[in-house]
Amino acid sequence: MIITTCIFDAYGTLFDVNSAARRAAQEPGQDRLADAWPQLARDWRQKQLEYSWLRAVAGRHCDFWQVTQDGLDWAMEAAKLEDAALRDRLLALYRELDAFPEVPAMLTALKAKGLNTAILSNGSPEMLQAATASAGLAALLDDALSVEAVGVFKPHDRVYDMVGQRFGCDRDQVLFVSSNGWDAAGAAGYGFRTAWVNRTGAPVDRLYATPHHVLTDLTTIPDLT
Repeated sequence: MIITTCIFDAYGTLFDVNSAARRAAQEPGQDRLADAWPQLARDWRQKQLEYSWLRAVAGRHCDFWQVTQDGLDWAMEAAKLEDAALRDRLLALYRELDAFPEVPAMLTALKAKGLNTAILSNGSPEMLQAATASAGLAALLDDALSVEAVGVFKPHDRVYDMVGQRFGCDRDQVLFVSSNGWDAAGAAGYGFRTAWVNRTGAPVDRLYATPHHVLTDLTTIPDLT
């Protein structure tokens, strides 16, 4: 079927999750962070994801802002960075993550083709509103769907169900785009057409489904619709 709806993961896909630590490290007085920020950013992201999966499996949901704070606390302790002011600054910057440079033009091209465009994210509604507003993307997206509506994190089917409920489309009319291999696999197993944005050249995850397309960035997404 023809693709009518293009759905994006938010964190790591539209928004650069490393930009909070990178920007903080460039600020005056952050000499220790200047060397530590790449590992801090990696640990923060990894724990953020791990905690979302573990909470989903255990049936102990909380919103993604709590998971984000918990992941940062682990990463800061691992880096031996005990600094409450730095913690506050990193969290503030996470609400204003940089969009990847190709995002505005890519979304503009999709809207010009008449497609529905939206975010489907683990992020809380408040996080997504702040991120899209800060990046200037709100006018290019029809919606920002949060897992808080269903109370479980991706890749649960109830999360992907929200797309059809919101846009009235069949599963094979959706192109789902994520930088997370496990998310692209989950969406493919659900029945969406999927594109995995593999910016780091990572291997394909060994899961129950595989992405239909593997890309290095978002530039060619309009060509897939």
